[in-house]
Amino acid sequence: MRHVLIDGDTLALEEVRSVARREARVELSPASRERVRAARALVDARLTDGEPHYGINTGFGTLAEVRIADGDLQKLQRNLVLSHAAGVGEPLPLPEARALVLLRANVLAKGYSGIRESTLDLVVDLLNRDVVPVVPERGSVGASGDLAPLAHLALLVIGEGEAWVEGVRMSGAAALAKAGLRPAVLGPKEGLALINGTQAMAAVGTLALLRAELLTRVADVAGAMTLEGLLGSHRPFLAEVHEARGQPGQLAAAAHLRELLADSPLNASHQGPDCHKVQDPYSMRCMPQVHGAARDGIGFCRAVLSREVNAATDNPLVFAGSGEIVSGGNFHGQPVALALDVLAIAASHLASISERRVEQLVNPSLSGLPPFLARNPGLDSGYMIAQVTSAALASENKVLCHPSSVDTIPSSAGREDHVSMGMAAALKARQVVENVRTCLAIELLVAAQAIELRRPLRPAARVAEAHRRIRERVAPLDGDRELHRDIEAVCGLVDGGALDL
Repeated sequence: MRHVLIDGDTLALEEVRSVARREARVELSPASRERVRAARALVDARLTDGEPHYGINTGFGTLAEVRIADGDLQKLQRNLVLSHAAGVGEPLPLPEARALVLLRANVLAKGYSGIRESTLDLVVDLLNRDVVPVVPERGSVGASGDLAPLAHLALLVIGEGEAWVEGVRMSGAAALAKAGLRPAVLGPKEGLALINGTQAMAAVGTLALLRAELLTRVADVAGAMTLEGLLGSHRPFLAEVHEARGQPGQLAAAAHLRELLADSPLNASHQGPDCHKVQDPYSMRCMPQVHGAARDGIGFCRAVLSREVNAATDNPLVFAGSGEIVSGGNFHGQPVALALDVLAIAASHLASISERRVEQLVNPSLSGLPPFLARNPGLDSGYMIAQVTSAALASENKVLCHPSSVDTIPSSAGREDHVSMGMAAALKARQVVENVRTCLAIELLVAAQAIELRRPLRPAARVAEAHRRIRERVAPLDGDRELHRDIEAVCGLVDGGALDL
């Protein structure tokens, strides 16, 4: 198992995925330990200076002006965690919950939070011993970050709440004991250090982003298969066409399509004076433009998340170098919320254009193939309802793509009077990406049947390889059967990267 060294500055998105999938262990860098100790020393020093310091010896939010007695400072942090663990809904899937723990540990490792080194070590131990907090996915407005989701992580740190160990859900106390870990007794500032930040939205968003990046390439494969099955033209993908516009995503998509379609016998079969087609429909001809725009939008999201997973999003921030403890607003999720809305919108177009290509495949007046690609049309319905399923998901995405980041609702008695709704954006983006995956799987399944019906002519080599991999899991449709099983099988191929050619 590989190791991921966290230092608060250099965590890569792909490393987040590795830890989320339990493919890597986590270690704290020596430099991060020094920064954590220095910041903690400053917090301890401020406890005796007689001044109020937000979240250290005061209440929280609107209660920031309430001074807390020295004897109640540990109880203050415990109460903060207990009261803020108000999440509801289904728990985050285990990979997303592990990503959340990793991202919080990485923030703490920056050395701006004032947490004790021993408490941070416990958070890292949760990952390495696979003790995963049960984190309800709803309840965050992305204002002081993801307070409720992160509070459910903090519950586990103090031996409360619930967790999974070896796939079994149990109390937090039992989970720590089973893993040989002792709960922390939080000192001043530590509860706040665990729950302030954007790590829930960033965790869900990062895994959705990485999945979407895979789907941009799979979309080209699906589109190439459809183009071959429909005897479409390759000329719209010529490099000169796309260089004349210069959009980077478009250039990349066109280049990928040229690679996928190179030296196609099927394409050669319909060249010359006998070919009566002048132009293909937009869903085929404009694949580089649409797929490319999706790539660019998803690329914007990658840039934001790459910064955010290494960002100091705590409050107040502890600057050991200058001796300052400063209340700010880095916990506000607006940058992430906006980026995740862009992710959802960008990815959705991969599904909407894919669904139109499926319509081209199953409609005999457009394809020149048997209705719904059935071997015995009439008796058999073929892929009639597979197209309907794709249409349903593509249309659902249109609703989900209404941006969360334009919404705001005041909370905490008006102190948190503008919020980001970043977690809502993350959850919507996750569902959009899931729908896109299924739409592309449907297109791949239907296009494989079209390739079948064009035999003995063969498609381009890489399209033929995609067809072969599909046929390893799904037989040709020679008569009606339960299509959901076929769709699920191709979804598995997509998720596993088998169709990333």
